[in-house]
Amino acid sequence: MDLFAEQGEWITINNGLIYWHPHFLSLQQAEHYYQQLNNELDWRQERIMMFGKSVLQPRLQTWLGDAAYTYSGLTMHPQPFTTSLMALKAQCEQVAQTPFNSVLGNLYRDGEDYMGWHQDNEPELGDQPVIASLSFGATRQFVFKHKTTKEKIAFQLTPGSLLIMAGDTQLYWQHALPKTKRVNEPRINLTFRFINQ
Repeated sequence: MDLFAEQGEWITINNGLIYWHPHFLSLQQAEHYYQQLNNELDWRQERIMMFGKSVLQPRLQTWLGDAAYTYSGLTMHPQPFTTSLMALKAQCEQVAQTPFNSVLGNLYRDGEDYMGWHQDNEPELGDQPVIASLSFGATRQFVFKHKTTKEKIAFQLTPGSLLIMAGDTQLYWQHALPKTKRVNEPRINLTFRFINQ
């Protein structure tokens, strides 16, 4: 598996399927979209339930699209898609060969903001959800961990990169964006998905 491929490709991993393209958008496009998304989206730090306690998420989030989304005791009500998000959605749909009707935006202010180990396996996502992840801003490491074998696969999510999770990936693999002291710059991540209503 070439994690530094110049062109996008579908990769079969143990019980899963992913698409990886480190240069899906040019650096100029990625910077343009970063500025737009940072300025025009309604970023919020929400409370979620973790281990029975209400805690502030270690990142800012926004939710846009056609349907509400609930996870970790938090129900997010959607804002309408912006023009720039519609354009990015269409590009991701073309590669994924599937429609998307919602997008979760995460704004990581620096390396102290993170996403813990989890699977995107909520019932409204369906049995084999296809989730397209676009990155802007600082490069961050993204890690997969197989639930049974504990095998790990790491990607450096560079600005303009596209990672799509498909097939049984959410059933067999967890993923995380770990903390790091090496990153002082912000990063925006968009994860397009289809919510069954």
